[in-house]
Amino acid sequence: MIKNSIPLNECETDDHVVIESMLIQGVMRRRLLDLGFVKGAQIEVLQKSPLGDPAAYRVNNTTIALRKEESSQILVRKA
Repeated sequence: MIKNSIPLNECETDDHVVIESMLIQGVMRRRLLDLGFVKGAQIEVLQKSPLGDPAAYRVNNTTIALRKEESSQILVRKA
């Protein structure tokens, strides 16, 4: 893990974070890259479902819901 980085799923609602790296591989990685989940991109945590999974995030004016399985593999730092 990169120093001072945390998994995206550990962020709270209304947090603004910056992507440090992604550990996801395969088709899901490609899909997230196409949506703008690239190193240095800013993400806003919009809301989490009552049980915490999935959660809604905004990146490049796009809102996407990710399950904990995916968001735990995206490492971020506070913006």
